Amino acid sequence: MLPTPDQYRGLVRQLTSDPALEDVPASLDALASFAEGLVPPDETFDDVRARGDGFDDPPLPIDVDAVRPKIEAAFVARVCGCMLGKPFEIDPTMAELREALEPHGEWPLRFYPTEAAVKSLKHLQGQWRELVREKIAHVAPDDDINYTIIAMLALEAKGRDFTHDDLKRLWLYNLPVLATFGPERTRLLRSGLETLDLVGPAVLNPGSELCGALIRADAYGYACPGDPARAAELAFRDASFTHSGTGVYGSMFVAAAIALALAGEREVFSVASRFVPKDSGFAATVRHCIDVVDRAARFEDAYATIHDRYIEYGHCKIHQEIGTLINTVRFATDTADGICKQVMQGNDTDSFGATAGSILGALHGPIEESWVAPFNDDVHTALASFHERSLSKIAQRMAALPPA
Repeated sequence: MLPTPDQYRGLVRQLTSDPALEDVPASLDALASFAEGLVPPDETFDDVRARGDGFDDPPLPIDVDAVRPKIEAAFVARVCGCMLGKPFEIDPTMAELREALEPHGEWPLRFYPTEAAVKSLKHLQGQWRELVREKIAHVAPDDDINYTIIAMLALEAKGRDFTHDDLKRLWLYNLPVLATFGPERTRLLRSGLETLDLVGPAVLNPGSELCGALIRADAYGYACPGDPARAAELAFRDASFTHSGTGVYGSMFVAAAIALALAGEREVFSVASRFVPKDSGFAATVRHCIDVVDRAARFEDAYATIHDRYIEYGHCKIHQEIGTLINTVRFATDTADGICKQVMQGNDTDSFGATAGSILGALHGPIEESWVAPFNDDVHTALASFHERSLSKIAQRMAALPPA
């Protein structure tokens, strides 16, 4: 069923604040023509590469056999960070989380939350019953985990030569529509129509600069330990399937940071910033947040400055969340402490808890077994044709990716 002109206008309004939209007639054709002018021009990897400083740097030396346990640790910590953050995936601030958790003796966070603490939140996340301390029995289905596995499948099948068409087939065979969000759902629906030659006007991707592509980046870092340039290139290829601008740069940045962390680089963010366009607003945010965190005496102080500066960038809007990620890694004492610090900062708690887990696991090593045991080595995904449910075996497959 086609949208009504009013529905289409509402969709286009998510893409632009241009007042000219209100003068467009109530016609699907007229609105589609207006929307076509909003679709950003395709940006090639060569365009992005030319605006970064680090792509000609040689890879860091690594011992592939020695790095494989680090990749396993990174992936398992990613899962733990995701599950820790998932019951809080309601776009909270640090103050709101503290208000809910402190009366239950669960502030600061130290482990998965209790049912009583979660029920104190302003809203309940839809899957909360699978996520509280008393009831965790497996890794609950989540898009952050789905996409990491899909990237692994693409690399296993095609290595570094995977294409958008390869991703399209994996998505169509595996992803239910309601397991995707924003630009990913748009791309999945359009890809389905393309199999029937029923493609309509230009794709509208509200949220094409949000964090949907960033959460798909981790496997590319795992596949390229010590080689942030190649990790960023693979992340660009994946991210450009659905996203543009900051949505792509954030993905490249995270993949590069994970590749660096696996090679033992401690200044992961300042080095990773060399693999995104240096003249972009995203790069400016990274530079500013690194400076804020370097100057801060305490984790809470850096959060307050970052939150105040980027307050309009809430859930999924990358800029504030990249700042909180930088803050987490600076002040984390170990992997578990770090994923707790990341989630305590709010916003998109599960996605950035997962991203923090990858970097922290690579830098600090495996998370304590107490964090993993509640899952009973059992992973539930939304992927239709992926049948491996053992967390440990999936981690081993992630570790087998290099050299991709």
